[in-house]
Parts: sequence; C-alpha cells; structure tokens
Amino acid sequence: MKKLFCFIVLTIFMFCGFAAVVSAGDGNFRKGKYTFRKSCRTCHNDQGTAVALSPDSKTQAQWKRIFKPGKHKKLGCAAEWEKLSEAERNDIFSYLHKYAFDSPSPAKCK
Repeated sequence: MKKLFCFIVLTIFMFCGFAAVVSAGDGNFRKGKYTFRKSCRTCHNDQGTAVALSPDSKTQAQWKRIFKPGKHKKLGCAAEWEKLSEAERNDIFSYLHKYAFDSPSPAKCK
C-alpha cells in the first residue's frame, strides 16, 4: 500500500513539474495589459497616429499571425517593437490573445 501511495504522489509531482515547464513560455497577460497600454495604446487609439487596436479587434488566430517571429518587421511600428524585450512582447501577446474577439472572455470595453 505504501508503494502505491508513493507512486501516486510521485506521479502527481511529475505532472505538476511538466505543467510548470510547459507553461513557462507563456506570457503574463496582466503584465501584457500594462505594457500594451504603456507602449502601444499611445498610437493605437481613436486619436492616435495608428489604427485603433484593442484585444477584441482581432481573433486569436489573427493575433498569432501578427506575433510570429519576424512578422513585426513589416508593420509600421517595427521600431517600437524592437524597443520591447521578448518577454514584454510575449506578455502583450498573452493579453491580446486571452481577450481576443473569439476568445471565451473577449474584451468588453475599449
């Protein structure tokens, strides 16, 4: 009985460790919201110099395409993207993807 219990506990720890490693590459959507508002919203708003954007402006698939490596170089704000770290871009993606138009919880206010 003790061996079975130890095996079950060990299996649970292995699954938890695997989940932690897999999710480590994901960005933090809360940090992404802050970074998006600080770095992107200055231009991407109704009175800004670029097209107004919010998370629900695009679907999750569209956000994935925009955030593919090297894709930002084709955008008008490529210089601004270069100023952001990879972690900050990942956080912004997590925020935009989580609240995209077709997500389970789309953004409700602009």
